[in-house]
Parts: sequence; C-alpha cells; structure tokens
Amino acid sequence: MVTETFENRPVSMNEHNHLLQIEEHMYILDDVKKPNVFRAMFPYSEIPKIPFNDRTVPKHMPDQIWITDTTFRDGQQSRAPYSTDQIVHIFDEFHRLGGPNGMIRACEFFLYSKQDRDAVYKCMERGYRFPEITSWIRASRDDFRLVRSMGMKETGILVSCSDYHIFLKLKMSRKQAMDHYLSVVRECLEEGVSPRCHLEDITRADIYGYVVPFCLELMKLQDEYGIPIKIRACDTMGYGVNYSGAVIPRSVPGIIYAIHHHASVPCEQLEWHGHNDFYKAVSNATTAWLYGCAGVNCSLFGIGERTGNTPTEAMVFEYAQLRGNLNGMDSTVITDLADYYEKVIGYHIPERTPFVGKNFNVTRAGIHADGLLKNEEIYNIFDTTKFLNKPPISAISNTSGLAGIALWINNYYRLLPEQQVDKKSPLVIRLKEWVDQQYESGRVTVMTDAELLERIDHECNELGISLVQDRIGSGM
Repeated sequence: MVTETFENRPVSMNEHNHLLQIEEHMYILDDVKKPNVFRAMFPYSEIPKIPFNDRTVPKHMPDQIWITDTTFRDGQQSRAPYSTDQIVHIFDEFHRLGGPNGMIRACEFFLYSKQDRDAVYKCMERGYRFPEITSWIRASRDDFRLVRSMGMKETGILVSCSDYHIFLKLKMSRKQAMDHYLSVVRECLEEGVSPRCHLEDITRADIYGYVVPFCLELMKLQDEYGIPIKIRACDTMGYGVNYSGAVIPRSVPGIIYAIHHHASVPCEQLEWHGHNDFYKAVSNATTAWLYGCAGVNCSLFGIGERTGNTPTEAMVFEYAQLRGNLNGMDSTVITDLADYYEKVIGYHIPERTPFVGKNFNVTRAGIHADGLLKNEEIYNIFDTTKFLNKPPISAISNTSGLAGIALWINNYYRLLPEQQVDKKSPLVIRLKEWVDQQYESGRVTVMTDAELLERIDHECNELGISLVQDRIGSGM
C-alpha cells in the first residue's frame, strides 16, 4: 500500500471502497475530573433525548455474521435458575438450531454455583465444536481463578465503560478503571485465556474520550500476546438507536464504526449485546451487523434482565432476511424449544410473541380466515409449517365465520388437501351453529381447543365421519 504525507498525516488507499483516506489522529484517554453523564441527552427527570448531527458512517457488513447466546447468563438474571439437566437439554437444542455451520457460535455461562459448573462440565462432555462454551466474570482476580480452575479457553470480563459506572458505582477515575481492567485482561492472557471485554453501558459512555482509547490499549495487548481479544458493546439500558445521523453515544452505527475503524478491532472480534427497554433490541442488533459487528449476543425468547435481551429466535429470521437463507440453521428447533419451556420448565410464553407465541400466526377475523382458507400466503408471514412446524390457524369466536372454522379444522387435524373441509361442509355448518348459540347465550371469550375437540367428536359421531386418525400427533 502506497502512502504519502498530507498535513503530517498519512494518506492511504481503502481496500474496501478504493478511495484515498487520511488517517485520523490517535485517540488518547480523556481522564476527566468530573463524570460526563450527557445530562442534556439523559435528563432523568424527563424522557431521554435523541439528538441528531447528521454525521453518517458507511455500512460494512462482515463476510460472516453469527449469533452468540446468553440464555444461561443474562437470561438467568431474571428468572429462577435452570437445573443442570435443563441447561444441557437447551444446549443440545442450540447445537441443532445452529446447524453444521455453527450459526449459534457460542453460549456463555455463569461459574459461581456448583449447579452452573456441573452444567458446564456436562456441556463440555458433549464435544460439540459449536456452540463454543465460554464464561462470564467480573473484573476480579478471584473470579478469574474460577475460569482457570474450569479450564475455560475464553471468558467474558465485565469492564463497565460509562462514567455512570466508573465514577458513580466503582468510585474510580477513568484512568484508574482502565488500569484495573487492563491488569485483569493481562492476567487472562498470561494464562493463555482469550478475554472478551464487555463494555457495559456503552450507550452512555464517552466513545472517543474513553471507549476508543481503551480498545486501542486492548489491541496492543492482543499484539503483545498473540491471543485474540473480543469486544462486546453492551447497550445495557437499551438507549441505542439505529437512526442515520443520530449522535453518539446513542448511535449504534457510530459506536460500531468507532470501535472497528478508529480502534482497529476486527469485525470477527466485535459483538453487540442489547436490551429492549425502548423496544429497539432487534433493530439495533441488526444494525450492528450491518455496520461491522460479526456477532450479536441474544437470549432465548428475549428472557433477560428488566425488559430482556435481543431474542435469539428473532435474529435467526433477521439473518435469513439479510442473507437470503438460513445457512444450515434448523429453525423448527425454535418451536421445540418453545414447547419445552411451556411443558417442562413451566415458563409461559406470551401468546402474541412473534414466532413462538401460541397466537403468533392465529387469526380471529372471519375475513382473514377466508383468505387463509383460499391461499395461506394472503395472511401468513411465510411458510410457518415448513420453518417452524406451526401451520396458520384461526381462533374460533363469534367473528370466525364458516371459513375460520373450516381453517381451524384443516390445520388442527393436519388434513391432506383431498381430506380438507370447506365452508359448505356439513361438519363446518353444524359447528358454526353451535358456536353461534354459545355467543347468543352471552359468551365473550374465544372457544378453547378442548371445547372444540369435544364438540367436533360429537358432530362427527352424528354425521358418521372420523377425523381422529389425522389429528396432530399420535397421542391426542
């Protein structure tokens, strides 16, 4: 690469866009005396502000992008701990979901309880290449002893980066915090363990006064030891936004660009971890992918602290929409996991949760059911039978009509095309008469599956027909 000086700064050819560029100045730590809490942006007694300066950065999606999972770490911070057997089962399912290309690249674990450590050992015994097994610790030498005793190859380290945490929680200066974090990272490297630095609260941090200088120091340690150091940008409070021209530290594109471009962190070592406080977890994670972050860190069904994390299942379908395929992922495992959570773990998934809720592809409107009956593409987001093993169905109420009832029967019983009923079927007509009577008597709730099955059995007996052999599953 040919370079020349211009105003004492080197000019070089960008190999990606083939344009000449001038190297920016090196960013050094701004060791401020008072914390910068961006009060104009985060007034606390008011709703946070989203200011714009119309400075934009280019998209730079990596050659490969993937998902990492925090179900066993952040996902356990808002619910009762999983049992060892439950963790191992879910880990096995992640292996199936990620497929042969390891799209679920890693799972992170707590190491603090014996139950957690037992689960890690059992998952290690599986011998899977993916998901890789990694841990999470505080920036503490005592915590690192756990990592060393478990024989972990990689660990996450909490390195809070906003002045809210550095000054107000840790009671340190920026330099003191940086020196402390670097000493723990160096200890990891001395033991041959690859650190993953979790930059907590990055969307309230001084990106160019602290985050970039800190990442530059981490890259120096990486060069010194020859061991990769990953950077996880953590939108701990969900303040990140994906809007073009928004001001940092709220700008997700601006954060990813700064760490990759100005701190020289490779895309494959950059990861985004978001929360859903402002309903932006999925859009922000996708934006991180688009602007140079190879990994997005998620939790199954979004279960996590406060409003939760980016849902793992959501990013499976975000990937497919961006890349045009699933790259070997088995998306039907998502439904298997949802069933496992409901039936074994006892966790109730809200009915309208996309992809996994009981009603996510259920229609109650008769006119919609009529469209589905004629061609399910009209009202179904994609072939949910193929990708989630969940055919579209209609809930039965006073607005379902003949079409809704016919659609429910066809899908619940998984009737073959030549077996399917339509609006003129005697069974459908008789069932609608019964449904209408229920609502004329004052009923206000939708019909349950159990009620419908009982009535269908009654009407089938009256009509001398049978649908049982085609009902979903063999045990129903």
